[in-house]
Amino acid sequence: MISSYNKTPSIQVDGFITKGWDNIKAFIAEKSAEAKVVVIDCYTGIHYSELKLQLTSLEHTLFVDTNDLFISQRDAEVLTERFMTDDTLFGYMSNISLSEYFDQAKLNAVRKTISSANGRVIIFGYGAQLVAKSDLLIYADMPRWEIIQRMRSQEAKGLGIDNSKEPFSLQYKRGLFNDWRVLDKHKRAIYSSVDYWLDTVIPNEPKMIDKKTFYAGMDKAATSPFRVVPFFDPAPWGGQWMKDVCNLDRSKANYGWCFDCVPEENSLLLEIDNTVFEMPSVNLVYTRSRELLGGPVESRFGKEFPIRFDFLDTLEGGNLSLQVHPTTQYAQENFGLHYTQDESYYIMEAEEDADVYLGLKTGIDKDAMICDLEKAEEGDFIFDAGKYVNKLPVKKHDHFLIPGGTVHCSGANAVVLEISATPNLFTFKLWDWQRLGLDGKPRPINVQRGKEVIDWGRDTEYIQENLVNRFEIVAEGDGWKEEKTGLHRNQFIETRRHTFTKEVTHYTDESVNVLNLVDGEEIIVESPVNAFDPLIIHYAETFIIPASIGEYTIRPYGASEGKECKTIKASVRI
Repeated sequence: MISSYNKTPSIQVDGFITKGWDNIKAFIAEKSAEAKVVVIDCYTGIHYSELKLQLTSLEHTLFVDTNDLFISQRDAEVLTERFMTDDTLFGYMSNISLSEYFDQAKLNAVRKTISSANGRVIIFGYGAQLVAKSDLLIYADMPRWEIIQRMRSQEAKGLGIDNSKEPFSLQYKRGLFNDWRVLDKHKRAIYSSVDYWLDTVIPNEPKMIDKKTFYAGMDKAATSPFRVVPFFDPAPWGGQWMKDVCNLDRSKANYGWCFDCVPEENSLLLEIDNTVFEMPSVNLVYTRSRELLGGPVESRFGKEFPIRFDFLDTLEGGNLSLQVHPTTQYAQENFGLHYTQDESYYIMEAEEDADVYLGLKTGIDKDAMICDLEKAEEGDFIFDAGKYVNKLPVKKHDHFLIPGGTVHCSGANAVVLEISATPNLFTFKLWDWQRLGLDGKPRPINVQRGKEVIDWGRDTEYIQENLVNRFEIVAEGDGWKEEKTGLHRNQFIETRRHTFTKEVTHYTDESVNVLNLVDGEEIIVESPVNAFDPLIIHYAETFIIPASIGEYTIRPYGASEGKECKTIKASVRI
């Protein structure tokens, strides 16, 4: 099988780009010839020492590193303590501002020094723009997925804290619940002031674009179909399907995850003059939320992208952990979230023995189930999932709906397209089949939290009537059929499946649309009025249609012309 899956999709943009430290420093020196204060603000995860070394080589009278102006690490730990909590995995969403990390006495002193300096002043570091008004502002950004890799290799430090040697789970927890929220809040406040954007994802190969090019990329992405950069990860239960379909490294033991639409963590690539510039795709959400999400969706979710698509590959692998997601009320009260991780499983591939665990068997003794789960969490006891949880056979193109509170997991020998609300991490594992994580240690089990959110009414009859293959034909025409497939009425995501051999017209209906080609080799997305460049999509690729597009068409293309294709589309119910 020859894979056509594109792992590095990019958006073509006309504009300015320069690359390499020598060129970038020469450019900064030229542009700041008349500037007194040059500010290089940044996100966590950058290779701080690399940037500082290069920037200190610029001619200057005074160089200010914001790390020297921060409160002590102990004070930063106290500042964030109530959001970090003592839980292994879960914290509470922080409302701290970046200004709270500065020692006010040090800040006041350096401001006086800056005001009396003769010559160029360079201010570098987290929150540099808060130190003094800049004449030239550069922002060194970093996609979250790259930060995660640097956390795993102990190359990243937390905000105001050197936690690089801590276990990855604790680093990620601090990033998710505090650091990234603090830095995103700051970045949203300074977008319009940034003159140049710096990409340092590849060490010692920096690239820089200007404000005009940055916004040209945002404008084009907000008015065209596009893809973000997928990323892949192994799992204790991981499978082999993605190696072929997504053309991945076959020497790896497995790949369990593919995240193909998680704008908080994915990258967005702009291609300028044959050079690729990488940035967090969440920049698009922050700067063009109305055009991307649609007015009603933005009004409900603010500057958050509410839909997530990812693959779970257990083909020749194992069962996922038996799990449950919190209810909205629980998520609000315990984590500071305003919605929860409702989701669904769309089956991309399945062997004959594939199955899914979904909902509880009618008439079970819930106290006995919790007792067995707690004994299993303590050690040697083996939890009998089949005694308490419905085990359903699955086949390709089945769709299982999983509102918060529903006990579930995918079994072995299937590939799931998981369509869910965006909050991640908020999975309470109830049973993990006595296996170890990839680090050789048991993965955290959360029976105590899980038992507080399990909906015991999701029994056999309920799931069969409400959560399994709720297909309903809503429209059809010459060469196409549209089916409503869910989600559950408690969930805000609507999904539609289109089966077609000819062109199908779609409407965004004031909501961002997220689609995946779940069957067929190739399709093309086009504008009936030539409002955007056509986008070619291959099997298993996820793509995003901004709400601003309104009307668009999809038809089989290339090797799929005249053949049957299927897409699954998710939008927000309005």
